[in-house]
Amino acid sequence: MLYSAFIFGLISSFHCIGMCGPIAMMLPVDRTNQTKKAIQIITYHLGRLTAYGTIGFVFGLLGKGFLLAGLQQNLSIFIGVAMISVVLIPDKIFAKYNFSKPVFKLISKIKTALGSQFRNKSFKSLFTIGLLNGFLPCGMVYVALFGAIAMQSESLGVLYMILFGLGTVPLMSSVVYINSFITVPIRNRIQKTIPYVAIAIGCLFILRGLGLGIPYISPSNMSLFIQADPNCH
Repeated sequence: MLYSAFIFGLISSFHCIGMCGPIAMMLPVDRTNQTKKAIQIITYHLGRLTAYGTIGFVFGLLGKGFLLAGLQQNLSIFIGVAMISVVLIPDKIFAKYNFSKPVFKLISKIKTALGSQFRNKSFKSLFTIGLLNGFLPCGMVYVALFGAIAMQSESLGVLYMILFGLGTVPLMSSVVYINSFITVPIRNRIQKTIPYVAIAIGCLFILRGLGLGIPYISPSNMSLFIQADPNCH
Protein backbone atom coordinates (compact mmCIF):
# COMPACT_ATOMS: atom_id res chain seq x y z
CA MET A 1 0.00 0.00 0.00
CA LEU A 2 3.01 2.32 0.33
CA TYR A 3 3.02 3.21 -3.37
CA SER A 4 -0.41 4.79 -2.94
CA ALA A 5 1.14 7.41 -0.62
CA PHE A 6 3.50 8.72 -3.31
CA ILE A 7 0.78 8.71 -5.98
CA PHE A 8 -1.61 10.57 -3.69
CA GLY A 9 1.13 13.09 -2.84
CA LEU A 10 1.83 13.60 -6.53
CA ILE A 11 -1.83 14.32 -7.28
CA SER A 12 -2.32 16.35 -4.09
CA SER A 13 0.53 18.69 -5.05
CA PHE A 14 -1.89 20.48 -7.37
CA HIS A 15 -3.95 21.27 -4.29
CA CYS A 16 -0.77 22.29 -2.49
CA ILE A 17 -0.06 24.94 -5.15
CA GLY A 18 -3.10 26.85 -3.96
CA MET A 19 -2.53 26.29 -0.24
CA CYS A 20 1.26 26.30 0.17
CA GLY A 21 2.33 27.73 -3.19
CA PRO A 22 2.49 31.29 -1.84
CA ILE A 23 4.83 30.12 0.95
CA ALA A 24 7.12 28.44 -1.61
CA MET A 25 7.16 31.59 -3.75
CA MET A 26 8.09 33.74 -0.74
CA LEU A 27 10.98 31.52 0.41
CA PRO A 28 14.04 33.67 1.25
CA VAL A 29 16.28 31.92 -1.30
CA ASP A 30 19.26 33.25 -3.23
CA ARG A 31 17.91 34.40 -6.60
CA THR A 32 21.36 34.93 -8.13
CA ASN A 33 23.02 31.57 -7.42
CA GLN A 34 20.98 28.72 -8.92
CA THR A 35 22.97 25.95 -7.18
CA LYS A 36 22.57 27.53 -3.77
CA LYS A 37 18.91 28.19 -4.54
CA ALA A 38 18.34 24.49 -5.32
CA ILE A 39 20.02 23.44 -2.06
CA GLN A 40 17.91 25.97 -0.15
CA ILE A 41 14.71 24.59 -1.69
CA ILE A 42 15.79 21.04 -0.79
CA THR A 43 16.40 22.22 2.79
CA TYR A 44 12.85 23.61 2.89
CA HIS A 45 11.45 20.28 1.70
CA LEU A 46 13.53 18.38 4.27
CA GLY A 47 11.76 20.45 6.93
CA ARG A 48 8.36 19.51 5.50
CA LEU A 49 9.29 15.83 5.27
CA THR A 50 10.51 15.89 8.87
CA ALA A 51 7.13 17.26 9.97
CA TYR A 52 5.23 14.65 7.93
CA GLY A 53 7.46 11.87 9.26
CA THR A 54 6.90 13.00 12.84
CA ILE A 55 3.13 13.03 12.40
CA GLY A 56 3.35 9.67 10.62
CA PHE A 57 5.20 8.20 13.61
CA VAL A 58 2.43 9.28 15.99
CA PHE A 59 -0.38 7.95 13.81
CA GLY A 60 1.57 4.80 12.92
CA LEU A 61 1.92 4.16 16.65
CA LEU A 62 -1.83 4.61 16.99
CA GLY A 63 -2.36 2.07 14.22
CA LYS A 64 0.01 -0.35 15.95
CA GLY A 65 -2.29 -0.25 18.96
CA PHE A 66 -5.10 -1.53 16.77
CA LEU A 67 -2.78 -4.20 15.37
CA LEU A 68 -1.92 -5.48 18.84
CA ALA A 69 -5.61 -5.55 19.64
CA GLY A 70 -6.21 -7.80 16.62
CA LEU A 71 -8.38 -5.22 14.83
CA GLN A 72 -6.22 -4.73 11.71
CA GLN A 73 -8.77 -5.97 9.18
CA ASN A 74 -11.62 -3.91 10.62
CA LEU A 75 -9.29 -0.92 10.90
CA SER A 76 -8.31 -1.16 7.23
CA ILE A 77 -11.99 -1.22 6.20
CA PHE A 78 -12.79 1.68 8.54
CA ILE A 79 -9.88 3.74 7.14
CA GLY A 80 -11.06 3.11 3.58
CA VAL A 81 -14.63 4.14 4.41
CA ALA A 82 -13.32 7.25 6.24
CA MET A 83 -11.23 8.30 3.21
CA ILE A 84 -14.19 7.96 0.88
CA SER A 85 -16.51 9.75 3.34
CA VAL A 86 -14.18 12.75 3.63
CA VAL A 87 -14.34 13.13 -0.15
CA LEU A 88 -18.08 12.57 -0.58
CA ILE A 89 -19.40 14.60 2.37
CA PRO A 90 -19.88 18.26 1.30
CA ASP A 91 -17.47 20.82 2.79
CA LYS A 92 -20.36 22.87 4.18
CA ILE A 93 -21.22 20.02 6.56
CA PHE A 94 -17.66 19.95 7.94
CA ALA A 95 -17.74 23.74 8.16
CA LYS A 96 -20.44 23.50 10.82
CA TYR A 97 -17.91 21.93 13.18
CA ASN A 98 -14.65 23.63 14.08
CA PHE A 99 -12.41 20.59 14.54
CA SER A 100 -9.36 22.82 14.92
CA LYS A 101 -10.79 24.88 17.77
CA PRO A 102 -8.99 22.96 20.58
CA VAL A 103 -5.64 23.64 18.91
CA PHE A 104 -6.43 27.05 17.43
CA LYS A 105 -3.93 28.84 19.68
CA LEU A 106 -1.20 26.37 18.75
CA ILE A 107 -1.87 26.86 15.04
CA SER A 108 -1.79 30.63 15.54
CA LYS A 109 1.63 30.36 17.20
CA ILE A 110 2.92 28.19 14.33
CA LYS A 111 1.80 30.80 11.80
CA THR A 112 3.47 33.58 13.81
CA ALA A 113 6.71 31.60 14.06
CA LEU A 114 6.50 30.80 10.35
CA GLY A 115 6.22 34.48 9.44
CA SER A 116 9.26 35.43 11.53
CA GLN A 117 11.48 32.93 9.68
CA PHE A 118 11.14 34.75 6.35
CA ARG A 119 13.39 37.56 7.58
CA ASN A 120 16.68 35.76 6.92
CA LYS A 121 18.10 33.36 4.32
CA SER A 122 19.90 30.88 6.58
CA PHE A 123 19.50 27.16 5.98
CA LYS A 124 18.19 26.86 9.53
CA SER A 125 15.38 29.30 8.72
CA LEU A 126 14.50 27.48 5.50
CA PHE A 127 14.38 24.14 7.34
CA THR A 128 12.22 25.71 10.06
CA ILE A 129 9.85 27.20 7.46
CA GLY A 130 9.38 23.75 5.94
CA LEU A 131 8.95 22.17 9.37
CA LEU A 132 6.29 24.65 10.47
CA ASN A 133 4.62 24.49 7.05
CA GLY A 134 4.30 20.72 7.45
CA PHE A 135 2.42 21.10 10.73
CA LEU A 136 -0.17 23.52 9.35
CA PRO A 137 -3.69 22.06 8.86
CA CYS A 138 -4.24 20.55 5.40
CA GLY A 139 -7.10 18.38 4.14
CA MET A 140 -4.80 16.30 1.92
CA VAL A 141 -2.49 15.58 4.86
CA TYR A 142 -5.49 14.48 6.92
CA VAL A 143 -6.44 11.95 4.25
CA ALA A 144 -2.83 10.70 4.06
CA LEU A 145 -2.82 10.24 7.84
CA PHE A 146 -5.63 7.72 7.50
CA GLY A 147 -3.18 5.69 5.44
CA ALA A 148 -0.45 6.10 8.08
CA ILE A 149 -2.79 4.68 10.72
CA ALA A 150 -3.59 1.71 8.49
CA MET A 151 0.13 0.90 8.20
CA GLN A 152 -0.11 -0.27 11.86
CA SER A 153 3.59 0.39 12.52
CA GLU A 154 5.61 3.42 13.62
CA SER A 155 8.27 2.92 10.93
CA LEU A 156 5.75 2.28 8.15
CA GLY A 157 3.66 5.24 9.33
CA VAL A 158 6.75 7.45 9.02
CA LEU A 159 7.58 5.98 5.59
CA TYR A 160 4.00 6.41 4.36
CA MET A 161 3.95 10.12 5.24
CA ILE A 162 7.46 10.73 3.87
CA LEU A 163 6.46 9.11 0.56
CA PHE A 164 3.36 11.30 0.52
CA GLY A 165 5.58 14.35 1.08
CA LEU A 166 8.03 13.26 -1.62
CA GLY A 167 5.12 13.09 -4.05
CA THR A 168 4.48 16.80 -3.49
CA VAL A 169 8.15 17.83 -3.92
CA PRO A 170 8.47 17.96 -7.76
CA LEU A 171 5.59 20.35 -8.39
CA MET A 172 6.14 22.39 -5.24
CA SER A 173 9.80 22.85 -6.25
CA SER A 174 8.99 23.99 -9.76
CA VAL A 175 5.93 26.08 -8.89
CA VAL A 176 7.87 29.33 -9.29
CA TYR A 177 8.95 28.40 -12.81
CA ILE A 178 5.85 26.71 -14.22
CA ASN A 179 3.16 28.72 -12.46
CA SER A 180 2.68 30.91 -15.52
CA PHE A 181 2.33 27.88 -17.79
CA ILE A 182 -0.36 26.10 -15.80
CA THR A 183 -3.51 28.10 -16.36
CA VAL A 184 -6.33 28.23 -13.82
CA PRO A 185 -8.69 26.09 -15.99
CA ILE A 186 -6.02 23.38 -16.33
CA ARG A 187 -5.29 23.50 -12.61
CA ASN A 188 -8.99 23.21 -11.81
CA ARG A 189 -9.37 20.18 -14.07
CA ILE A 190 -6.42 18.46 -12.40
CA GLN A 191 -7.74 19.26 -8.91
CA LYS A 192 -11.00 17.56 -9.85
CA THR A 193 -9.09 14.27 -10.14
CA ILE A 194 -7.95 14.42 -6.50
CA PRO A 195 -11.26 13.10 -5.05
CA TYR A 196 -11.22 10.17 -7.47
CA VAL A 197 -7.67 9.26 -6.43
CA ALA A 198 -8.65 9.46 -2.73
CA ILE A 199 -11.69 7.22 -3.38
CA ALA A 200 -9.52 4.71 -5.28
CA ILE A 201 -7.04 4.56 -2.38
CA GLY A 202 -9.94 4.18 0.06
CA CYS A 203 -11.25 1.25 -1.99
CA LEU A 204 -7.81 -0.37 -1.85
CA PHE A 205 -7.84 -0.19 1.95
CA ILE A 206 -11.32 -1.70 2.05
CA LEU A 207 -10.27 -4.54 -0.26
CA ARG A 208 -7.20 -5.11 1.89
CA GLY A 209 -9.36 -5.46 4.99
CA LEU A 210 -11.81 -7.84 3.33
CA GLY A 211 -9.06 -10.45 2.76
CA LEU A 212 -10.39 -11.72 -0.58
CA GLY A 213 -7.21 -13.60 -1.47
CA ILE A 214 -6.18 -11.23 -4.29
CA PRO A 215 -2.34 -11.06 -4.38
CA TYR A 216 -0.88 -7.67 -3.35
CA ILE A 217 -4.34 -6.02 -3.26
CA SER A 218 -6.46 -8.10 -0.89
CA PRO A 219 -4.36 -10.81 0.80
CA SER A 220 -6.18 -13.68 2.49
CA ASN A 221 -7.12 -13.53 6.14
CA MET A 222 -4.24 -15.87 7.03
CA SER A 223 -1.56 -13.55 5.60
CA LEU A 224 -3.04 -10.48 7.29
CA PHE A 225 -2.23 -11.82 10.75
CA ILE A 226 1.35 -12.24 11.91
CA GLN A 227 2.10 -14.36 14.95
CA ALA A 228 5.34 -14.88 16.84
CA ASP A 229 4.84 -18.67 17.01
CA PRO A 230 3.51 -20.97 14.30
CA ASN A 231 0.15 -22.68 14.69
CA CYS A 232 1.16 -26.35 14.95
CA HIS A 233 -1.00 -29.27 16.03
